[in-house]
Amino acid sequence: MAFNEAQIKAVDFYKGPMMVLAGPGSGKTTVITHRVKKLIEDYKVDPSNILVITFTKAAATEMKNRFLSLVGGRYYPVSFGTFHAVYFKILKYAYNYSGDNILREEKKAEYIKEIVEKLHLDIDDIGDFVKDIIGEISLVKGEMTDLNNYYSKNCPEATFRKIYNMYNDRLIRENVVDFDDMLVMCYELLTKRPDILKMWQDKYKYILIDEFQDISMVQYQVIKLLASPEDNIFIVGDDDQSIYRFRGAKPEIMLNFPKDYPDAQRILLGTNYRSTKEIVKSASLVIKNNKKRFEKEIVAGNVLGEQVSMRSLKNEKEETLYILKIIENYLKLGYGYSDIAVLFRTNTNPRMLVEKLLEFNIPFSMKDVIPNIYEHWLAKDIITYIKIALGSRKRADFLQIINRPKRYIARDAFDSEEVSFWDLKDYYSDKVYVVERIERLKYDIDWLTRMTPYEAINYIRHGIGYDDYVLEYANYRRMKPEELYELLDELQESAADYKTYEQWFDHMEAYSQEIKRQNQENKIQSDGITLSTMHSSKGLEYRAVIILGANEGIIPYKKAFLQEDIEEERRLFYVAMTRAKERLHILSVNERYGKAVEPSRFMIEAGYKPEEK
Repeated sequence: MAFNEAQIKAVDFYKGPMMVLAGPGSGKTTVITHRVKKLIEDYKVDPSNILVITFTKAAATEMKNRFLSLVGGRYYPVSFGTFHAVYFKILKYAYNYSGDNILREEKKAEYIKEIVEKLHLDIDDIGDFVKDIIGEISLVKGEMTDLNNYYSKNCPEATFRKIYNMYNDRLIRENVVDFDDMLVMCYELLTKRPDILKMWQDKYKYILIDEFQDISMVQYQVIKLLASPEDNIFIVGDDDQSIYRFRGAKPEIMLNFPKDYPDAQRILLGTNYRSTKEIVKSASLVIKNNKKRFEKEIVAGNVLGEQVSMRSLKNEKEETLYILKIIENYLKLGYGYSDIAVLFRTNTNPRMLVEKLLEFNIPFSMKDVIPNIYEHWLAKDIITYIKIALGSRKRADFLQIINRPKRYIARDAFDSEEVSFWDLKDYYSDKVYVVERIERLKYDIDWLTRMTPYEAINYIRHGIGYDDYVLEYANYRRMKPEELYELLDELQESAADYKTYEQWFDHMEAYSQEIKRQNQENKIQSDGITLSTMHSSKGLEYRAVIILGANEGIIPYKKAFLQEDIEEERRLFYVAMTRAKERLHILSVNERYGKAVEPSRFMIEAGYKPEEK
C-alpha cells in the first residue's frame, strides 16, 4: 500500500508522545494498524504491551479485524478495546468485579424513572426527561464536577441534586456501578495505589488512542496516569470533528495536548481521500471560522467534481419535493439507494420527508429511531381534547387535559370512570370561579365539534389557552418554549390537508403503523437511502449527501448561545459536509410554519449567496 509522506512519518514513529491530526477521509485507521504492526515487527515491542483504545465496541472490533488482516492472521496479543472495557479490566483485577456489578443502561433509566415518581415530579415528557437527566449525571461524573457548583439544564438545582443523590444511593444498595463510576473509580484507584498503577504501566507501555477529540476529562486523566513515566502515547483525532460536548467530550483537551506533553511531535494527515476538491474547499471555508482549533490545510486526494449545490426553497413542502427530485436524478445516473444519504440536525427534522418516502414507496433506513410526532405528549394532549369533543367522557381523558391550562380542578373530582359536566359542577358548587371554568371548558369542547383539525389545534392553543400552559411547563423544565411551540406548529401543519377528524385520525393510524414497521425493518434493511442525524453520520461516507434544514435556529441549533456552542454546531455541520464523496447538496427554506427564516450562517460560510433566492 502506498502511503503519503505524513502517513509514513506517523507509521514509523517509535517512542514518546505524538499527536496525529487526522482530517476527514485521511486514512487514520490504516495509520494506527500499520503503526502497531511496525512496533511489533520492526521495533520488536512485545505485542502484549500495546493497548489500542477506541470509543465504541464496533470500532474496536473493526480495528482488531483490520489489524489481523494486515498481519495475515498471525496471533499477536495486542489489546484492542473501549475506554470502558479497559477501565473495567483494571477494576475487575482490583475489586473482583464481574459483569453483574455493571449497571445496564435500561436499568439506569428504570432507576431514574422510579426516583422521579417517588419525588412526585410533574413531568409530562418523562422519557425525554429521564434521558436528559442521565446525560447530566454522566456529565457531572465525567467532568469530576462538584455537584454543589452544577447548574442543571433540565430542572431546578435542588431537584437535580435530590435525583443525583438518590440514584447514587441506589447504586450502593444494589452493589452496582454505572459506566461513569467505572471511570471515576479507576482514576481514584490509580491515584491512591501506586503499586497497582505501576503494574498497569508495565503492562501497557505503548498506548494508541483513536478519535481522541471525543475524550472526556476523567478518561484523559486515567490515560495520563497509565502512559507515564515513559509517555509512549500516540493520539489520533481531529479537533474539527469534536461533536460530543453534551457527553463531556471537549476539543480543549486535544488542543491542550501539546502543553501537557511539550515534547510531543505533531503530524497532520491533511489529504482527504474521500471527497472531491469542491467539497473539501467548501467544508474548509466553513470550519476555518472557528477560533478554538489547530490551523490546518486540508487538500483533496480526489479529482475535480461537481460544485457543491446550495438552494433555498420556499418551505418544507418544496424542500421535500426537491429532495425527491434529487434522488430520482441520482437513480437515473446509476446510483443505488444506499449511495445516497439525507442528513439533518435533529431526528424531528425529516418528518415530512419520511411521510413522502413512505407514500412513494422509496426504501430508506434510519440511523436513529424514527420519531412519531403523533406519539409526543403534546400531540396526545391535543388529540385528547378532540376525542372529548367527539364524545369521549373517559375519566383518563379528562385527567390528561383538565389542568392544561390551569383550571384548579382536583383528581378527586373525578370519582367515576365516566365524567359528567353536571356532576363536576355539582362537586364544585361552593366555588363559583371553578364552576365558571368548567362551563367555559364545556363551551370550548362544543366549539371544537364544528371545526377542521387545523382550526381545532389553533383554537386549543390560542382560544383555550394551551400555549400558556406550554410556556409555564417550559419554564419549569428549563426549556425554550419555542421548541414546544414548533412541535405544535408542525402538528398543526400536518393536520392542514384533512377536512375531518376522521380523515386525520385515519392518516395518523396508517402513519404510525408504517413507522413501527420501518423501525423494525431498519435493523435488516440495507439497500435504502440513509436518513441520519449529523451526530450519527460521523465516521460514515456516501457518494451523494443531502443536508436539509440548513436554517438559523436549526443549525446552529436554537439552544446554542455561547461561542463554544456555536463552534460545536459548526463542527457538526463540517462533519455532515465531509460525509460526501462525490456530490453535496445543502438546502434551506425561506419560511417555516408561515414565518420567515434565515439560511444558516454555515451555509453562507460555505459559499451560498442569499440573494440567489
